[in-house]
Amino acid sequence: MSHVATNRAYWNGMAHEWVAGGERLWALEHPTWGIWATPDAEAPLLPKDMTGMDAIELGCGTAYVSGWMARRGARVTGIDISDKQLATARRLAKEHGADITLIEGDAEKTGLPDASFDFAVSEYGAAIWCDPDIWLREAYRLLRPGGGLAFLGNHPLTIVTSPLSGAPCERMLHRSYRGLTGADWTNVEFDPAGIEFNRPIGGWFALFHEIGFQIVDYRELYARDGQNSVEFSVPAAWARDYPSEQVWWLKKL
Repeated sequence: MSHVATNRAYWNGMAHEWVAGGERLWALEHPTWGIWATPDAEAPLLPKDMTGMDAIELGCGTAYVSGWMARRGARVTGIDISDKQLATARRLAKEHGADITLIEGDAEKTGLPDASFDFAVSEYGAAIWCDPDIWLREAYRLLRPGGGLAFLGNHPLTIVTSPLSGAPCERMLHRSYRGLTGADWTNVEFDPAGIEFNRPIGGWFALFHEIGFQIVDYRELYARDGQNSVEFSVPAAWARDYPSEQVWWLKKL
């Protein structure tokens, strides 16, 4: 089974677990990002004013990021492989009066026209569940010249410090950093999931340059003081010392 089919089955199977989170995030006045709810001021993935922009969220899930973009004035399209996640997204878009085009499809192969968008974004979604060699090229194709892409996902350190059993990150290495491409969590002992993609930092740089993206900015995100939970196998105590998430801002030349 391909990673696309595996990840579609995974997300359809757990879509009910994301309904409450989607409702909460849709209702936020100001966006927060990632597993530690990093304030928008510290990691502003979206342009402040998106009036008149055509924007796409790649791997939108319940589409709260799409909702935030619509609130900032953009014409928004969201795409996701999970029909069950999209059912929640459509309900919440209607409840919030957000005019968003929601498409069931693969962010690696959207079928949308070339140069259709001014901005693309992924918070997790395509950022970790799609092959970056494929979805980043698709994002590049979809963007107009000068268009921007922002994405947030797991830092590669979370993978290399995760035990092969799927247990939470530890302060030791369990995988090789050199040649890292991601991890298959489908058959692990703890919290089985889907197939996740990542790269060493240098690998990301090389891929962006190969495709033609200009790197605008990069940020590593940590848990904040006072946070003590374990989020998606990442303990806050670990993530106060090591970056658990990364954000990239890119521009199509």
